[in-house]
Amino acid sequence: MNDTPALPLSGIRIFDLTRILAGPTCTQLLGDLGADVIKVERPGAGDDTRKWGPPYVKDAAGHDTQESAYYLSSNRNKRSLGLDLAKPEGQALARRMIAKCDVLAENFKVGDLAKFGLGYEQIKAEFPRLVYCSITGFGQTGPYAPRAGYDLLAQGLGGVMSITGQPEGMPGSEPMKVGIGIADVMTGMYATVAILAALRHRDRTGEGQYIDLALLDTQVSWLINEGTNYLLSGVVPTRRGNAHPNIVPYQVFPCADGYILLAVGNDAQYRKFCEFAGAPQMADDPRFLTNPLRVKQRETIVPLVAELVKRKAQREWVDGLAKLGVPCAPINTIDQVFADPQVRHRGMQIAMRHAAGTDVPLIANPIKLSATPPAYRRAPPVCGQHSDEVLRELLDLPDTEIAALRQRGVV
Repeated sequence: MNDTPALPLSGIRIFDLTRILAGPTCTQLLGDLGADVIKVERPGAGDDTRKWGPPYVKDAAGHDTQESAYYLSSNRNKRSLGLDLAKPEGQALARRMIAKCDVLAENFKVGDLAKFGLGYEQIKAEFPRLVYCSITGFGQTGPYAPRAGYDLLAQGLGGVMSITGQPEGMPGSEPMKVGIGIADVMTGMYATVAILAALRHRDRTGEGQYIDLALLDTQVSWLINEGTNYLLSGVVPTRRGNAHPNIVPYQVFPCADGYILLAVGNDAQYRKFCEFAGAPQMADDPRFLTNPLRVKQRETIVPLVAELVKRKAQREWVDGLAKLGVPCAPINTIDQVFADPQVRHRGMQIAMRHAAGTDVPLIANPIKLSATPPAYRRAPPVCGQHSDEVLRELLDLPDTEIAALRQRGVV
């Protein structure tokens, strides 16, 4: 399997029937930590996101391939197996391979995988140790279960769009989605945690189990403080732009040559900010002495802070407040993110050699483990790249049989 023995999930094999973003985010993370992830794709087509471009990977001659950046973002450390599950032969091969796997991950619509004889209830008796994780838009139960679910729908139904964007009445004040597929990504993260917990239980008891993950459930779960604010107070949160519902001042402010993020998290930091800003009297103003008072006086204090911030340049604020322990930062564009000295120091950009014959830049795994750090073993594969390898390794199929399966369109 070409796995590094030191990796924490070495020896764990994933039968990966996921596509798009939520499921692949989960299985990429498991792969980074050492699991052998077999990405099962329809021969000749593969994951829908392969074509979600431009941009695309370029080959050695500088021409676009059919491998998009979107696909690259969540599919490293996997082996691609082309397998047609619509064919009985494909279904039979899948069951034989599932017998050699610890986890099955899938994100078909509710009930669709059962059409191929691979639903959990259909195979759990045959594979009692299997951890089976289903990821859908709305879960396996409830009135929305049959619906197709996408990140945008989860963000809207799950409330985050109602608190994202400019305040009501300001230009551009319509509800706004988060700039990346955050509901998908967070569902992938929760799925990873659930799979690891289920594997721990399996190793202790020998019992596999079923995991039901939904984008909407996950989106509701990470409403976090705003959701709990509502549950406790009964007051429906609204859009505040870049302001924080429970901390003031904590938002974007225009400075002399751009913008800064000012995140004053406690009263001591507030005093240091006022002194550095040349307004020590604001630190002693009885209206603003504590954070609860500043939250109540938000409409009064924010314009005063804004006037102070305009007086200095971005670099003065960022460097000066950093020395005092007051959180402050610029707002980086994506190119500035990857040029940032801290991001570079932390190794958050990597490169891997792609099957197209070129190196592709990827975003690194953020997990820093002292003994068993993530390893980058396989670039995101092209569709069916490892079909022969997987069929030989898992099922000991001879080349003649693999060739016959390929001729019949099964692999």
